[in-house]
Amino acid sequence: KVQATHPDCSIILYFQEQEAECLEIIRSERETSAPPGPPGQRGCLTEWDGVSCWSALPIGQSRAVACPDILHFFKKSKALIRRNCTESGWSFPSPPYYNACELEAIGGNNDTEAKKGYFVTMKVLYTCGYSTSLAALFLAIGIFSCFRKLHCTRNSIHIHFFTSFILRGAAVFIKDAVLFSDESVDHCTMSTVNCKAAIVFFQYSVLANFYWLLVEGMYLQTLLLLTFTSDKRYIWWYILIGWGVPMLTVCVWVVTRLQYDNHGCWDDYTSLYWWVIKAPILLAIFVNFLIFLNVTRMLAQKIRSPDISKSYKQQYMRLTKSTLLLIPLFGVHYVVFALFPEHIGVDARLYFELVLGSYQGFLVALLYCFLNGEVQAEIKRNWGKWQSSMESNVFNLVTQDFTA
Repeated sequence: KVQATHPDCSIILYFQEQEAECLEIIRSERETSAPPGPPGQRGCLTEWDGVSCWSALPIGQSRAVACPDILHFFKKSKALIRRNCTESGWSFPSPPYYNACELEAIGGNNDTEAKKGYFVTMKVLYTCGYSTSLAALFLAIGIFSCFRKLHCTRNSIHIHFFTSFILRGAAVFIKDAVLFSDESVDHCTMSTVNCKAAIVFFQYSVLANFYWLLVEGMYLQTLLLLTFTSDKRYIWWYILIGWGVPMLTVCVWVVTRLQYDNHGCWDDYTSLYWWVIKAPILLAIFVNFLIFLNVTRMLAQKIRSPDISKSYKQQYMRLTKSTLLLIPLFGVHYVVFALFPEHIGVDARLYFELVLGSYQGFLVALLYCFLNGEVQAEIKRNWGKWQSSMESNVFNLVTQDFTA
């Protein structure tokens, strides 16, 4: 199986693996056979011609090989390429590879330039998105931290959730800087400690992001179920789930990759071991979806209940509207794309993951902080106090000048 950092890299790595296997056969033949004599006595030795490995043959015989079996690169062809072993050595391939093996339609120079422009545009869009999200998230954390009346378990969970988004945005920028800052580097064969560390940090931030969304859903459900129970007793369990489970998962993944699949920069999503990361994310999304259904059911019951006052109903609506919006918004596209191979819907996958995903942090800060009535009231109250204090200071200064 070919490991790759990008689907196009599979072509290069395929031929590298084939060449390595062929050179190993050639080395073994040289160690076990007698010193070579004239070509007419020893026949044709095993040879790598840059595309295929031709096994040793006696003079006068021929061998045929099929076109390289690379999915999505060569069209399925029944043509065979044949070479004869002559007294002068191997003959030229007949027919030539470029006639026998037809390439898939991959476009010309114009298409390449269009793709390059497309990716440059994508990078600009998601850079703006993550920058906007990071600014909004830092501001939201500052608001929750500065105002004492906003210090509670609910907002502490929000701060952890915001932090996971900050880590995710930072991880994207770090990954770009490490993997793609130097265009002279061969990304298909890069396998440095720095690039692997960048990918590990990125995967941890993505996992933490999904699990803190799960914590948000769990907290909301706990709040609706246990109305009169102190929620401070659960905060350490939430922290363990939000940061601990992703850390354990990533550690298992790192050990697995080091032991069984230590190729490239570990950013290949075709590897079987990618499920060590993907399965916990899908589990978190599935549990969140169940929480979404259960919270919706409990909310409907509480709103219809005649025993609950109007103020409590408004409180329940305020507590649930943000989380109920985020749960289906996060991960729906992830589940859809998880059911298809990695090469299907690449453009749509990139758009959802990079462009739309880059603005998720801004949306979270907007819903949980900037549009939060409690936060707005606290900001207005402190703004009013600050204005009163300034007016009082100005009045005192004017009075002092007048009396003087």
